[in-house]
This record gives sequence, structure tokens and C-alpha cells, in this order.
Amino acid sequence: MIKQFTHNLPLFNTDEHDAVNGHHILYLNRHLLLGEIQNLKSLASIWDIRTAVATIKRRIEDVNDEIHTHTEETSVINFHRDHILSDLEQISESLTVERAKYYIDRLIRSINEEKIGKDNDINLNRWKEYEDIYTDSLWIIDRRDSSGVHSADYWGNFIPQIPYQMMQRYTKRGDWVLDTFSGSGTTLIEGQRLGRNCIGIEIQKRMVDYSRHLVMAEPNPHNVTIEIVEGDSTSINYSSVLERHGIKSVQLIIMHPPYFDIIKFSESKRDLSNARSVEEFLEMLGLVVENSSKVLDKNRYLILVIGDKYAKGEWIPLGFYAMNEVLKRGFSLKSIVVKNFEDTSAKRHQKELWRYRALAGGFYVFKHEYIFVFRRI
Repeated sequence: MIKQFTHNLPLFNTDEHDAVNGHHILYLNRHLLLGEIQNLKSLASIWDIRTAVATIKRRIEDVNDEIHTHTEETSVINFHRDHILSDLEQISESLTVERAKYYIDRLIRSINEEKIGKDNDINLNRWKEYEDIYTDSLWIIDRRDSSGVHSADYWGNFIPQIPYQMMQRYTKRGDWVLDTFSGSGTTLIEGQRLGRNCIGIEIQKRMVDYSRHLVMAEPNPHNVTIEIVEGDSTSINYSSVLERHGIKSVQLIIMHPPYFDIIKFSESKRDLSNARSVEEFLEMLGLVVENSSKVLDKNRYLILVIGDKYAKGEWIPLGFYAMNEVLKRGFSLKSIVVKNFEDTSAKRHQKELWRYRALAGGFYVFKHEYIFVFRRI
């Protein structure tokens, strides 16, 4: 006869209106929940375990099960409803007691312990809950994030999803992020939302003014520091910029340079989009890497977002040329992500024309760019 472990105490409390990324959130009594799950370990047969798990699941799913009792804040833990039910189901579906207890131990750790990543705030004991963080090397994104002040008006800016993903994976809240080509401030806007301090370097004064306006128009819920500096990323004194904020280093660098001369961003000779050749472009990009990496902590990450180009009937692998320039300067390659960009301003109303050109010219239409992830050695 199975021992009854589910007591007549208010175990579960939920708010029907509270949701994260579409998930219903349960607020659970940590101590009672932990006791219920730990008690599963004392059961000797898989059938007893399944019966006890079914009882716990019914209480979670029963909205009338004394769910509105308040508890002390320190004894409350929140779970995505679908995830905890899935974890319980995994225990129940185990074929052996040993396997079931392995999953029980894992669920106990998710309740009782945090296992925070070295370079981020991800709790690896609750890793299933981070569904919005990509781990595949191919990103197919239908549309750019246009929430808040984000806009595609500035031709050549990158989608906000890129800095969002990179900061979630490679920084903690309160870390410092440096964007060496800040443009319309996409990285800075995302950093402010995520609680990361950000410094952006931009060579065009008009874009400095424009991005400052955008950043100021967004809420700053984490009270972080955002600074946009007009300057040349190949030669600016990054240390002096950081000193103004009482810091000596940053924890992440994001670079989204011009793709050589595909878009002319300004008339300045210091602008990488005005380089006279691919070789000169790569030399200038190398200077940016050398100059900025001096203030990047060792073993932290540099992100380079860049695409290739096509000129005079020849595909120029600009992305991989740029990758090699970074590798020459004290970095190892961690990952290469390929991001599909289905809808661009340049090709939005010219799909048939570009298809004809591709068929006539024997080439393929660009629909991707690269996100290179480097670690400073």
C-alpha cells in the first residue's frame, strides 16, 4: 500500500494572469514542494512512484486546490507550469526505479540549487526554461524585433535579436558591453532593457545624436549606464572612455561593421565603408580589433556580425576574411552562426529581379550573414 505523501496543506499557488514568454507561471511553496519530491525517493517500485507523481500533478492542474493561500516570500519558488509537469512526466515514464530517481534528483536540484553560468545569468538547473535563447548555429528569423524604439529606418542596422542573444549568452546583469560600430543604437537599446551597461562608439555625429534620442526614449528599469561616444574605433582611447565610469575593462564586445562598400555610410575617409579596397577594409577592421581588445577581459567574448559581398561577377568571402583578421589578434573561434535574412530593404520589392539576375549571372542571391563568436585568449 502506497504511503500518502500529499498533505492537506496549501502546496500550490498560482496567478492566472502571470505569464513569461507565453508560459503560465506557478508560484509554489518551496519547502512543501521539495518535501513532496524528496519523498518520492523512498518509494521502492516504479508503480508507487507513478501513483505519487500522478497525485502531485493533479494538484498542480486543479485550480481549485487551495491555490490562493499566501506564503512567505522566502518560501516561494516559481516554475513554468508546462516545464514542471514535463519533469514530473519524465519521472513517471521512467522504466526503472533507478532512472526515475535520477530524474527526481535532477528536479530536486532545480528546486533547491542554482547553477549559474560563469559568463551569464542562466541557471543550468532550470535550463529548459530558457526557450528564447538560441543554441543552434542556423538562425532563421522571419522579422526583426520592432518593439519600443527599434526601427529599420537606418539602412544597414542589424536586427535587435542578435545583441539580445549575445548578451543573454555571454554577459551577466551589470556587465559592461562595448559596441564599436553603434550606428542607430540597437545594441545599446537591448543592453538597457537587459540590465547591461553599454558604451557605443560611432563615427557619424548625426547617428550619435539620433541614437541618444532613441535610448533616452526607452525606459531604464535597471538603472544602467549607457554612453554613446562620437569617435573613430580604430584609434579612440578606450581606456580613457572607461575611466569616466570607474572601470578598466568590458565583458563583451559587439562589432557590426560596414560590409566594406556595400553601403556608404558617410564621406569620412576613416569610415570603413570608404576603404579603397578589400585589403584596406580588412586592415582598418584589424585596427579596431587590436584597439578594442585591450579593454576586453581575458576569456570573454567578441562578437563579429558581417556578411559577404558580390562584385564584378565574383563572390567575395568578406566574412571569412574578417574572421581571419580577428584570429590573428589573440582570439580563438568559439562558434559560427549563420543567420538568414529573408526580408531586406534593398531586395524587399525586387525579388523577381534578383531571381532573374541570379539565373542570368550564375550566382546565388544573398540571404544570410555570419555571427562569429570569438573568445579572447
